[in-house]
Amino acid sequence: MAEITPLMLIALDDADLAVMSAHLQDAVVRVGDMAYLPRHKRFATVLNRFDWMTVATSGGKSDEVLRRRSGLRFERVLAARLSGIDLKSQNSFLSLLAITMTRAGEADPGGRVRLDFSGGAAIELDVECIEAELKDLGAAWRAKRRPVHEDDDGQGRRGSS
Repeated sequence: MAEITPLMLIALDDADLAVMSAHLQDAVVRVGDMAYLPRHKRFATVLNRFDWMTVATSGGKSDEVLRRRSGLRFERVLAARLSGIDLKSQNSFLSLLAITMTRAGEADPGGRVRLDFSGGAAIELDVECIEAELKDLGAAWRAKRRPVHEDDDGQGRRGSS
């Protein structure tokens, strides 16, 4: 397995958040590995990120699909709400689909960041502004399989439909 440079991204606007969301699609997070810290205005989690860049550069070869342990944090969080997530099920897992932002107003830097998971689960974070960091925490390991989506062409690329 070739050495892979750890990923470290900072999101300060909508475009940055979209890039971060793309890198986190299909990340797996254990419910017990998420925390909202209201006194620090922070939401943080560790997750197992699927490395879509490896798929893109390897042509989708099954022996090149990787996961990495990563940390994700949002600063300036004013409130956090859960939907479809049971915090008592600390060892259950969620698969992240996307992270999006809805502005409170056109010129307002604040709004609501939404983390959507498979099965309809979601986390909504009320934020003063976008301030997020994604950082790989360790070595990559081979994934058992590549996530498949309805509009995949079989090589890890989205179809045109």
